Amino acid sequence: MQLMLRDGSNGPFLTQVIAKAQAEQQLDAANLDLLKSKAVLMSLKFADKFYNKYKMHLLEQAANDIIGVVSLGLRELADNDLDKALAILLAPESIIKPFQKGWSMLSAVSKNQQAKSLYVDVQQSLLQNISTPPDAEDWMGWQHYQQAMREHLHAEARQLLHKQFFIRTSYDEYEHFGLEDVLAEIVFYRALTSGDKVKHDLKQRLRNITLQPHWFNTHYFAMQAESVFAEMPQNIADAIKADLGPHFIPALVRTLEFAKSYQALALNDASPEKLDALESQHGLSNPLLGWPQYLDL
Repeated sequence: MQLMLRDGSNGPFLTQVIAKAQAEQQLDAANLDLLKSKAVLMSLKFADKFYNKYKMHLLEQAANDIIGVVSLGLRELADNDLDKALAILLAPESIIKPFQKGWSMLSAVSKNQQAKSLYVDVQQSLLQNISTPPDAEDWMGWQHYQQAMREHLHAEARQLLHKQFFIRTSYDEYEHFGLEDVLAEIVFYRALTSGDKVKHDLKQRLRNITLQPHWFNTHYFAMQAESVFAEMPQNIADAIKADLGPHFIPALVRTLEFAKSYQALALNDASPEKLDALESQHGLSNPLLGWPQYLDL
């Protein structure tokens, strides 16, 4: 198993560490041979567990998997510092600790996977994206992990939002198009109902709500959003904030303006067809964030 064949300045993080250490004469032949022997042993064990260690192409695949997972864990443990990473590799646990860290990182972001995986607790496509030969000129494993982390946090956030802020706690992915939509419904509903848990009754309930003048501004809805963020774990709140577009709060104010028109029409005993027409007109021309078009069955 070769661990370093060329410069690799943009290649696997493990290769970057070894290349720098060799260039600066911080890694002698004995230590490099020790790293290689441990990597080979780990590859054999990995191939024996998930592939077939007697088939050369599968043994090579296992070696690439080890390099990818170790690179991921090593970069995290060393905070992307090549010198710190070398110290970790030269410690008694050597590449074992980075591999364990990388595998736990992949397992954590694979919790919401739907399909069965060859690697059980790690998403199969994710490991394939992390896996890399040692001489790869570019390694995008870290970027793939970051994207998987974002998707994982979004899924966790949607589930948490429903469990914490909705009367019906189960999440139906077909009811919303994204995390922003879920949050908007919570913020808008709570803003109009003094913090009640969300129930699919806003159209009917709006008839009995007095819309206050001070609600019709971005500051009010920004405060309502912050009150929601304050009730959830910091990492989930940060993930949601990073997903929000710049027009999130102004869109909620526009939806309140629509709600005012909808309320006036409803209080004048407008037919369901007229109410639906108003809703559809505004929803098509200016999407009503925070106002899902529920079917009244």
